[in-house]
Amino acid sequence: MRVTLIRYTPDPELTIAAAARISASPSPVTEHLEKLTAQKADRLLAQLISAGHMSPLEHASFTFSIEGISRVTSHQLVRHRLASYTQQSQRFVSLKNLGFVTPPSIKGKPQLQAQYQQAIRSAFEQYLKLQEAGIPAEDARYLLPSALETHIVMTMNARELIAAAALRLCLKAQWEIIQLFENIKAETRKVAPRIGEELRPKCYKLGYCDEPQSCGLFPTLKDTPKPPKPH
Repeated sequence: MRVTLIRYTPDPELTIAAAARISASPSPVTEHLEKLTAQKADRLLAQLISAGHMSPLEHASFTFSIEGISRVTSHQLVRHRLASYTQQSQRFVSLKNLGFVTPPSIKGKPQLQAQYQQAIRSAFEQYLKLQEAGIPAEDARYLLPSALETHIVMTMNARELIAAAALRLCLKAQWEIIQLFENIKAETRKVAPRIGEELRPKCYKLGYCDEPQSCGLFPTLKDTPKPPKPH
């Protein structure tokens, strides 16, 4: 898996902070941009996020190149609809090299791993044979397994990044998409440390786990200690 931040809003956190300032100021946004420091912007972003005033965060966007994830995970990723995606097409790109993802649960069992890998190689060989027989790639691809690697470009604004990470960094999520968002978090922190820090499981915001069973980070709501009743 390779995740690279390839484009982003210049000075993303200053842009968000300046946009937020004009909601309660007669001064133009350019004036706020000149006066804001990174420290002031950081404090303002922390206040906005803590208060749930998230709309200013939509003014900063981040574009990632994501390579080497499985089609299983790309199908989960594109369910976050407040984003833009461009994915390598199996219709127009005839695959020549086999790259696929093996889950850790299979890697730990040598015999099963060998069978798994052989099944994928067999499907890929049949895919190539179909094309050699004149079947177009768009039809031959029906044989391809979901484990095959794909390349996708994703653009998300900061608000949606936080919302998506709240779900996908939950330890109840599937291992590969957790790994993907850990990489997205690391890339985001390089240019927007406050936003990057906010990419974390939803339980940190809630203060409890809203799943039926907790992973252990936070107790479920029913197991959360109740404050004492007033006398």
